[in-house]
Amino acid sequence: MTDFLTSIQAALGLPATAITFTADGALPSAFAVTDLACASIAAAGQAVSELLRQQTGRLPPLEVDRRLASFWFSTSLRPLGWSVPPLWDPIAGDYATHDGWIRLHTNAPHHRAAAESVLGACADRKTMVAKVAQWAKDDLERAVVEAGGCAAQMRSWQAWQAHPQGMAVNAEPLIDLSTAGSARSPAWQGSVAQPLAGVKVLDLTRVLAGPIASRFLAGLGADVLRIDPPHWNEPGVIPEVTLGKRCARLDLHDSSERQVFESLLKEADVLLHGYRADALERLGYGASERQKLAPGLIDISLNAYGWSGPWQHRRGFDSLVQMSCGIAEAGMHWKHAGTPTPLPVQALDHATGYLMAASAIMALTQRLKTGQGGTARLSLARTAKLLIEQGPGTRAPLRAEETRDRGSLIEQTAWGPAHRLQVPLKISATPLQWAIPAGELGAHRAQW
Repeated sequence: MTDFLTSIQAALGLPATAITFTADGALPSAFAVTDLACASIAAAGQAVSELLRQQTGRLPPLEVDRRLASFWFSTSLRPLGWSVPPLWDPIAGDYATHDGWIRLHTNAPHHRAAAESVLGACADRKTMVAKVAQWAKDDLERAVVEAGGCAAQMRSWQAWQAHPQGMAVNAEPLIDLSTAGSARSPAWQGSVAQPLAGVKVLDLTRVLAGPIASRFLAGLGADVLRIDPPHWNEPGVIPEVTLGKRCARLDLHDSSERQVFESLLKEADVLLHGYRADALERLGYGASERQKLAPGLIDISLNAYGWSGPWQHRRGFDSLVQMSCGIAEAGMHWKHAGTPTPLPVQALDHATGYLMAASAIMALTQRLKTGQGGTARLSLARTAKLLIEQGPGTRAPLRAEETRDRGSLIEQTAWGPAHRLQVPLKISATPLQWAIPAGELGAHRAQW
């Protein structure tokens, strides 16, 4: 735990501060997943504490519940009388090629279409198994990626360290923080109870790290407006991550809707985006254009495989990064299994999400002091390096009695009532609470 927190504090420029960790239990894994969960949540809380210290002179104590942190890294929602749709497309998953394992990510329709353009139409997993078995893993990974799809062969940590992309991302900082843009000096509109009240967050992120970040910011009083393309959906995670947000749709290829987006950006304090490294540039909204439109902007960006190296523009998700960088391979040996064994939760997404939120809060704190905006760049692959290098996890599962919904609240979501688990982070006199229940994408207008 201490090593995780020390590394994150150093990356964020946070001082070493005593934080109380309570409760028992950990997620069984080859790696210390619960320690990562607790440390990343604690760092986000510490960023809030530093903001409050700057504005009020008071440094509130922090407490993180290990049991609840573990559950929130999976799901915080327990539906009552309804069910969340499946997380995965029927043919998404791990497959044996004739010389190793590969994972196909087909949740988005265009990603499934890309995979099928290479392999042929597949109605079910049995058909896909037979098709994939005819390929070499290198050839199939390359073909699916070149077709615009998402795939990752299983590599060991040692192989990843020798890979050009592994070497590139491993040389990057955990969080690349810097000041940027001309000055903007808004006064703090928050309070101890809602430290981010008055902060406008424009959220362009989707599954899963970015939405975790904006959910955390919303819980501290920020006005979060999520923007999605016209037909995008991710039904398996929307009830989990839209808590506290208004969600609208814009087509950034349409001139009139681009004008709406630009008017939103001009008023935004924080922009969160998780597009591939060159995607906003190709839309005409590169870093310099964003700063011109919104001087003093806090610009927080995420990608899968890092910001340098041959894969910096590659599509990727948590499950694919786990295959690429050695996590799934190490888990297979740890479990003595014959198939890839990922982490028990999508911990790279969740941890990176809390680090994005912490970065945004630290940059806001700096802007209140100097008037300057700031940028932060993070990647799932760099978070994976942090997890892998901190050592082994545990085989002891969370005890059955710890899975009860103790202290949960009833939330009236767009799909029906649900228990929302008590939050794992306690900041004295600053409760994490959300005014807007989870709702559908596109349910609101694109306006502040």
